Amino acid sequence: MVTPESVTVSLSTFTLIALAEIGDKSQLVCMTLAARHRHWPVILGASLAFVVLNLLAVLFGAGVAAWVPERLMAGIVALLFGGFGIHALMSRESDDDEAVAERPGHGIFFTTLLLILVAEFGDKTQIAVAGLAGSLAPLPVWLGATTALVLVSALGVWAGRTLLQRLPLHWLHRIGGAIFLLFGLLAAWRALMAG
Repeated sequence: MVTPESVTVSLSTFTLIALAEIGDKSQLVCMTLAARHRHWPVILGASLAFVVLNLLAVLFGAGVAAWVPERLMAGIVALLFGGFGIHALMSRESDDDEAVAERPGHGIFFTTLLLILVAEFGDKTQIAVAGLAGSLAPLPVWLGATTALVLVSALGVWAGRTLLQRLPLHWLHRIGGAIFLLFGLLAAWRALMAG
């Protein structure tokens, strides 16, 4: 059942994850592969990878939340998000130039799937999704995060560098960092009010 709270959770998750992912490894993978191959297999491979990765993150986050007291979980989430926010605010453009290597011997769908699974497993966005699922409703978190990651990857495929020509990448990282800090403060407030 769709409630106003679940819509808010999905939109908040979508915003946080989309801003955190712009210019990140998975978007660069999609940009690089789409420059040399058909677009749809790249988008579909990335989408399946994000469905799997976010499902694992949500299951882990919700599972941990069931065993860890709410106050402690909110404190852990606050620390993680604060760290991610500070890291994003301090990143420089040179930190974002990572080479992307294609896996030979696979179709482009499976190449994209494997590259995204490897690049994003344990990445800040997957940890953020697990943290959000530990303190918010898991299904709306999964829906918001997966939609954000698929959309950002599609933007990487279709828009490529044209999006980044209008707004420098370091400003997008700063906006994402500020949102991580805001979520961290909200989680810290929740930790203080719990119990």
